[in-house]
Amino acid sequence: RVQLVESGGDSVQAGGSLRLSCVLSAGPYVPYKPYYMGWFRQVPGQEREGVAAIDADGRTIYAESVKGRYTISQDTAEHTLFLQMERLGSEDSAMYYCAAGMYPVDYDFSLLTRGYNKWGQGTQVTVSS
Repeated sequence: RVQLVESGGDSVQAGGSLRLSCVLSAGPYVPYKPYYMGWFRQVPGQEREGVAAIDADGRTIYAESVKGRYTISQDTAEHTLFLQMERLGSEDSAMYYCAAGMYPVDYDFSLLTRGYNKWGQGTQVTVSS
């Protein structure tokens, strides 16, 4: 079965940077390529929000709150997704989740959770001022 495993979360000072990684694995091979992958974040008591997504052709989408500070990228050969985060502020503190939209989910390349059917367990990012 497909699994997503995030890493890279940490505690940093405001203004700092972090790079998150997410590896997609499925035993000996990945049976289907994701249509797209994305990063979401969630604070306790709030809804999960999409921050960045990238499709198989490398097209990207960013939430307004992270544009110019976050960069999503992927290594399709290694089935790895990255999120480079710069100029972090306390508002960026959250659990960050990696997600993939894969067959048989309906194609919906966006920052909405409905288009993603595979999720990781999350990695915590804490930014202190």
